[in-house]
Amino acid sequence: MRNILRNRLALSTVVTTLIILVVSVLLAGVVTYFAINVTSTRVQEESLSLSYQHIWVDANGTAVGAIMITNTGGRDVVINKIAVRGQACTEATYGTPANVATDFTYTAYADLADPYNATGVPIILASGSTIGVFVGSPDSVSINDIGLTVAFTVFTSQAMYYKETNVQAAP
Repeated sequence: MRNILRNRLALSTVVTTLIILVVSVLLAGVVTYFAINVTSTRVQEESLSLSYQHIWVDANGTAVGAIMITNTGGRDVVINKIAVRGQACTEATYGTPANVATDFTYTAYADLADPYNATGVPIILASGSTIGVFVGSPDSVSINDIGLTVAFTVFTSQAMYYKETNVQAAP
């Protein structure tokens, strides 16, 4: 035991202190880099919330869909395409709903008035904002689909958002 303590080839106290100091500084730098990376990517995450989805079919077989889209992420989003049952919707009318806390009621597509007055996609949705989208005559929905489940799919540049609803008969 005495030989080990008096060994002149062992590391000195100064060298071991320097090694511990360098390792702790490197570890602190890695942790700081990781924290900055996580917070900078999470702040600008894209996130949409889909709600109040409906598809109505009237006695003539004309379908109308409605869905509310809320941007809950930290950045603005461009909605590139809205699809119903996998078919892209070419007739989309959207605008800011008067009351975002209430559900949609049936409106014939031809009778839609303000604030639903802009047509088509792409739709730019600012962070924290909400829009109501009415889809006129989705190609794949008919009177025979009443009672079946149909999916809305909203496509952005980074993700696609999916929400299902039952096809209802128009009142």
